[in-house]
Formats: sequence, C-alpha cells, structure tokens
Amino acid sequence: MLIESKIPLGEQVATADQRVVAHNVPWSHYQAQVALRGEAAVPRFSYLEGALEIMTPSKDHERIKSYLGMLVEAYALERGIDLSPYGAWTLEKAPHAAAVEPDECYILGDDQSKEVPDLAIEVVWTSGGIDKLEAYRRLGVREVWFWRDEAIEAFVLADGAYQRIKMSHLFPDLEPSSLCLYLDEPTALRAVRAYRKTLAPC
Repeated sequence: MLIESKIPLGEQVATADQRVVAHNVPWSHYQAQVALRGEAAVPRFSYLEGALEIMTPSKDHERIKSYLGMLVEAYALERGIDLSPYGAWTLEKAPHAAAVEPDECYILGDDQSKEVPDLAIEVVWTSGGIDKLEAYRRLGVREVWFWRDEAIEAFVLADGAYQRIKMSHLFPDLEPSSLCLYLDEPTALRAVRAYRKTLAPC
C-alpha cells in the first residue's frame, strides 16, 4: 500500500488540512478504517477506485463549512424551503467503489428517507486528493458545491454527468458564489444577519 502526502510544500501552513492518500486499498480496508473510527468526527475518509483519502480538517476549514451551512439554512428559512442538514454523512456504494463524507449536506422537502443528499458542500483548503466530483457522480448526488480559493464552484448532475452552473437548481435565485461575500464576518451570526438583510421577501 503506497501512502503519500497530497499537500504541496507551499501549503504546509497552520491553516492547511492534514491529509494523506493511500493507493491500492481494497474496499474492505476502507470499511475497516471507518469502523475503527466509530462515532468520532475525525478523521474523514473518502474513497475512489482503490484510493483512500484520510483527512483531518483545520480550524479554518471547519469555520468556512459552518458559515456556509448557516447561510444556506438562513436562505431556506427566508424562502420557506424545507430542508434538513446531515453534516458529514458517510455516503458509500461498494459496487461503484466510491465513498465520501461531505463537509455539509442537505435533503430538501418532506421526504427525508433519501439514500443520498440533494446537496453536498465541500471545502477545499489544500490541493490534491481524490476526484471527489467523480465520487459524488457515482453516488448520484444531485448538486455539489466546492468552496476553493475564496470562490464557490457549483455543479448539477444531468444525464449522468456534472455540469458547471452559476445559479443553483435547488434554490430559486441563489447564486452559490454570492455566499462568499459573508465569509469574512467575524462571527457566523453576524454573517447570517448581514445575508438576511439582502434577501427581499418573495
């Protein structure tokens, strides 16, 4: 089993996530690692075609994902959209050799029995790692947002492939990248209050 760091030397800073990727890992070994971790929040695991990513998020990683989650929930509250957060829900499908644990994810509507979330949010603080968009495609997650370099890239699943989008297909009139405007607020509640002021009633 080959294990290598995927964090370039220039990113070895206090704000970086701690992450390694092991290759040629059988699915059974991935499952054993998840079982050994138990109910602990970290490390987080992702798997794709024999590549196992093990990641411990940094403080800044967790701050950004929490801010984004609260902003999404504020939008849904203002727009009367029912949803529930499921955090780092372990999503996995052995036949597709894919598994991920999103930073935050949501199921929309009254039917909360879905096997995968409607929306997954990923904070990418350091480069490298497995192709999570491909993993999400195999898992069938409808919409995925990646925060990276102070911007959000959003994708929607259509005809078995992800397409880059500017506006969310799940939330009317929401441009995911606009949420980045509030990530520098000193507290999450101040970010939410500032964002809610921009949401005119529909």
